[in-house]
Amino acid sequence: MNQEWPIWEIFIRSKNGLEHRHCGSLHAADAEMAIQNARDVYTRRQEGVSIWVVESKEITASNPAKNGEMFEPAADKVYRHPTFYELPDEIKHM
Repeated sequence: MNQEWPIWEIFIRSKNGLEHRHCGSLHAADAEMAIQNARDVYTRRQEGVSIWVVESKEITASNPAKNGEMFEPAADKVYRHPTFYELPDEIKHM
């Protein structure tokens, strides 16, 4: 019986970063093997300080065909945008 190992999504936090970033996918038998393989594949230059692995089948994503109904409701909440505030001239970099 030829059964393929599941696909795992790999997220790495770099030494100078605060968030984990998706860097790729790999096949592994379980989470521990996925972490070990991710370390070998994605942190060869010792740039990572933390690894997250998530089995691909566990990820739920929004449907791109329904982007309108998913993201447009935020457009009618203008109070969330800082366009109503006058900034003093002394504030140069905002």
